[in-house]
Amino acid sequence: MDWNECNFKKLVKNIKKDTELIKSLSESSYNKLTSEELLTLNETTCSSKISLAYDSLRELLEALALEQGYKIYNHECYTPFLKEILKEVFLSDEFDEIRKIRNQVNYYAKKINIEETNDIILKIKELRNNLINKYPTLNFSSDQNGPIRKLIGILTKEEADELKKNIKNIK
Repeated sequence: MDWNECNFKKLVKNIKKDTELIKSLSESSYNKLTSEELLTLNETTCSSKISLAYDSLRELLEALALEQGYKIYNHECYTPFLKEILKEVFLSDEFDEIRKIRNQVNYYAKKINIEETNDIILKIKELRNNLINKYPTLNFSSDQNGPIRKLIGILTKEEADELKKNIKNIK
């Protein structure tokens, strides 16, 4: 599907930039990535970790589309958005490959082993990092010691230990 088809099928529309929604999506993206990292990887959690990491990426793309003045209603239309609107051919191809794998896992019960899961999640994180580095307006983190570090999900050992401690206290 190309950008013209996405428009023709009304799967995208032009919108007014909504800074608060962009910020909220960026924060939600970070939270989903953090959740993925807190989930222990084993045969049972492979598909859950992929789904969380993918959702983190997709929310970041949604924030980027909103930043550019577009609302996209279909995951498939993020591919031509990246390729045709932003001229990010490599990122577009990477996203489309990840999207197809996620769809196989979510909708067709494709089994993914631990090694494949690690490879897919690494690709997702690399794509997120590329997006954040190229489009720093996606960085709405309140972490004053390293906003980009926080958004891409890199925590110091002390931060990770504190986060785990806080989660255990909530339970």
